[in-house]
Order: sequence, then structure tokens, then C-alpha cells
Amino acid sequence: MPYRICKMIEVENGHLLSKHPDKCRFPHGHTRKVELIFEADSLDDREMVFDFKLISRMIGDFLETYDHALCMNTDDPKFDFFKEAYGDRIIGFDGEDPTTEVMARTIYLHTKASLTHFVKQPDTEYPVRPNVKVAKIRVWETTSSWAEYAE
Repeated sequence: MPYRICKMIEVENGHLLSKHPDKCRFPHGHTRKVELIFEADSLDDREMVFDFKLISRMIGDFLETYDHALCMNTDDPKFDFFKEAYGDRIIGFDGEDPTTEVMARTIYLHTKASLTHFVKQPDTEYPVRPNVKVAKIRVWETTSSWAEYAE
């Protein structure tokens, strides 16, 4: 596919990795950058893959749930304690550690489903065509470390 667009969104997010043998098993935070990369083999009638503004409508609310939230493995012995104390600011990952790789996959799958929704029920201002695909999602954990997911 010759055309790609990318939107980067920053999210302040914490996690703890129960299975990690060192410091990452304790709660800690990152300024994450999420790169949402879409592709199409042709441009629409506005000479775009699709308008960048649609990306915020597509994924903004979902990523907002991660902002200033702590992601945890639901199998962590302290999960229920944290969930009770902080409610929806604790995001459970069912039986797996919320590594940056897992987060990239989770965001990819949500973005793919949201894109499908906007193709089937087009936004009147910013339509998207059926030939647009999510190319990959890249999540930066630090300024020098990232993970990505694609199908």
C-alpha cells in the first residue's frame, strides 16, 4: 500500500509487571507516545487516506481511559486492592502483564474495530473508505524504547 498516515497521541500512564524479576514489578509510570498508522492503496476524493481529525473521534475516548491510569495483570495478588481503592483508574489485563507489547496489541485491536465501525457507519464530516487499513500501532515506553503490533 503506497499511502500511509500516522497520528501520535501522548498518554501519561502507569503499569506494574507482576512477572518481572526487577523494579518493573512495582508501580511506575511512563509518558507514552502512541503512533496510529493507517494505510490505503489510493487517496479519497479529498486527496487523503482519510482526515486526521477522524483518528481522535475513533480512538480518543479509548486512549483517554489510559491517561493517569494504572494497568495491571488481573492475576496480580494486589489487583483487587488497587481496583477497590482507585476504581476505573485501574485497568485490568486478563491474566497477562500489561507490557508495552500487550498494550500495542490491545490498542491495535480496538483501533481496528473502531475503524470498521466508522466504515460501516460513516462520520458525516470525515468519512473513511473500506480500503483503509490499520497498518500498525507503535507504543513508545520511553524516548528510546517502543513496541509495535500489526497483523
